[in-house]
Amino acid sequence: MDNYDQKIGIKAWAEADRPREKLLLQGRRQLTDAELIAILIGSGSRTETAVDLSKRILSFYQNDLAKLSKLNVKELSKFKGIGEAKAIAIVAALELGRRRKEIEEDGPIKITSSKDVYFILKPELTDLPHEEFWVLLLNRANFVIGKQFISKGGQAGTVVDPKIIFKVAIEQNASSIVLAHNHPSGNLTASEADIKITKQLIEAGKILEITVYDHLIINDYSFLSMADEGLI
Repeated sequence: MDNYDQKIGIKAWAEADRPREKLLLQGRRQLTDAELIAILIGSGSRTETAVDLSKRILSFYQNDLAKLSKLNVKELSKFKGIGEAKAIAIVAALELGRRRKEIEEDGPIKITSSKDVYFILKPELTDLPHEEFWVLLLNRANFVIGKQFISKGGQAGTVVDPKIIFKVAIEQNASSIVLAHNHPSGNLTASEADIKITKQLIEAGKILEITVYDHLIINDYSFLSMADEGLI
C-alpha cells in the first residue's frame, strides 16, 4: 500500500476492495462467506458490488455452502454479473475446499468395517447432483491400494458395466473390492436393481477369485452398507 492509500484509509476504498484489505489486516477467519466469494469473483458491476453479488448468490441457496458446492459453471453463470471466468473461480475454490476435507493418513489404510470405506469414499460421492459409481480396491490383507471412478449417471441412476469393474481390479492386482455409489436424493434405501447388480458382481468375482465384500450407498450425511444390513 503506498502513502496515498495509507492516508485515505480503508474506509475510503471501494466496497468491492474491502474484503481483500480485511483479509490482509484481520486474517482470513474474520471474513464472511460472502466476502470470501467476493474475493474470488474480483469485481461486481456499476450497480452491485462483488460483496452484494456474493450475498445474492448465497441467499438464493439459503446461505448453504454445501448446496453452492454442487453447482457447475453453467448453473453459476445464470446469475447476472457472473461470467464464465468468475464461475470457474468459484467452482475451483469450492472443489479445493472439498478436497481439503479428505483426511490424509500416513501409511497404508486397512479396511476393518463399512465405516472405514465410507470415510475414504465420502469425499468422492458427496456434493454431487448426479449418481456416480466407485470401487475401492484392496490387497490380500485388506489394505487399500486404490479407489477408482467407474461410471456417471443422472439423478435416477447410473449404468454399471461389470467388465469395467473387474478390468480395473485385475489391472491393479486387487484381491478384493468394495462397491459404492451415491444417491443424490438422500434416500439410503437399496433398490431391487442395486441388490441385483451387487449379487451379480459377487458371483462374477468368485469366478475371477476377486471377493466383493460390500456395496455402500452414500448420501451427503450418512451411508447404508448392504452387507451390514444382510441384503447380500
